[in-house]
Amino acid sequence: MKNMTKVMMAATFSVSALAAGCQTTATLPAPVSQPVTVEALQAHNWQLVDAKRSNGEQVSQLFFDPAKPLTLSFMNDNGRNYVAFMNTCNNMSAGYSVVNGDVQIKNGISTMMACPEPQASFDKAALATVQGKYSLSKNAKNVPVLTIKNDNQVAYFKAVSK
Repeated sequence: MKNMTKVMMAATFSVSALAAGCQTTATLPAPVSQPVTVEALQAHNWQLVDAKRSNGEQVSQLFFDPAKPLTLSFMNDNGRNYVAFMNTCNNMSAGYSVVNGDVQIKNGISTMMACPEPQASFDKAALATVQGKYSLSKNAKNVPVLTIKNDNQVAYFKAVSK
């Protein structure tokens, strides 16, 4: 009986120790905001990971081909800042500037191919997605995240290598 009591106490102690070791009081840090600058935008390509309408529904037109997500590439060519849209049916780009942390997209250009559906809707949704308030942060894994929010939707892009 003494041995059984010792075994029970040891088992209880072991389970308690394991349970205590599995508990974590640390929480993931909140995203860290960063200033939106030309240099920060041009440091990476930005791959779309999620886009939701104001009612919470996914913007399905942007996700018809998961192998080819909308990707934004901010660049400078001879002193002119522009953003190229990658994986669109038409070749699309637009000039941009950053004024006091606000990104202004302007002078968009596009080829005029008659794209079939769903590519035509993808192109149209891509243009709507880049219009809005930009913010930069880093997620809990320290990956930069670009968020673009407007009255109709919010889109999240993760940083990927150029």
